Amino acid sequence: MDYRHIVLKDGPVATVILNRPELRNAMDDQTLRELSDVFRRLGKAPDLRAVVVRAEGKDFCAGADINWMRRAGRMPSAKSRKDAALLVDMCHAVDACPAPVITVARGGIYGGGLGLISVCDIVIAETCSKMCFSECRLGIVPAVISCFVIPKIGEAQARRYYLTAEVFNAETALRLGIVHEVAEESEIESRLEHVLDNILRNGPQAVREAKAMLRKFPGLAFEKRVKRVLDTLTRLRASPEGQEGLSAFLEKRPPSWAAKESSRG
Repeated sequence: MDYRHIVLKDGPVATVILNRPELRNAMDDQTLRELSDVFRRLGKAPDLRAVVVRAEGKDFCAGADINWMRRAGRMPSAKSRKDAALLVDMCHAVDACPAPVITVARGGIYGGGLGLISVCDIVIAETCSKMCFSECRLGIVPAVISCFVIPKIGEAQARRYYLTAEVFNAETALRLGIVHEVAEESEIESRLEHVLDNILRNGPQAVREAKAMLRKFPGLAFEKRVKRVLDTLTRLRASPEGQEGLSAFLEKRPPSWAAKESSRG
């Protein structure tokens, strides 16, 4: 697929950039298809260690492109429903990416933009960022993103911020659990590097397995959780990566993947 609304910088640490700054990076059907495609493509790369999501311009994402939403509302019901499912597909593709997805969010983050960051593993927000579940102001609801946002912030907080559509700041987003860290503009890149450096010190397969385990946990009964963790630990500590990591610790030396980490860039 040719990307018109995003930019991909490929590599073990890939970067995906929302690239519609003239529209505050609002997402239309093309943007959603491109994001779904790029994350499915990246997810197939065996050497992928992390993905960084950024945006051109002063705002991370203004949500859905209003012109697209209005056009979709005039479609036959079946077609409109299929169109709405594009946002589900995009969020699922990001969430299912086997490697960690880290977002650097600045400026305005509205509606579907909050849906996007809710499926990222780590979100670093600039101090002056402003966020809003703005859909009710437009006569619609934050319907599709609720599949991903409500598990993140809980029903009680969703009731307040969905029903009021009030703008809230990065510190509130931190308290709600939408973002993991708030940083000043001058510090945000160093905080990103700190996160990446820590991820890259870990066993590549171990990081993927940890993410996969966390994704599956909420839907599993206790007995199935126990089975999964026992199966996972038994398999990983017998694996070449597990044996290398344990041996490196006992021998007081860096593990084999540390050399790859130090040469990135």
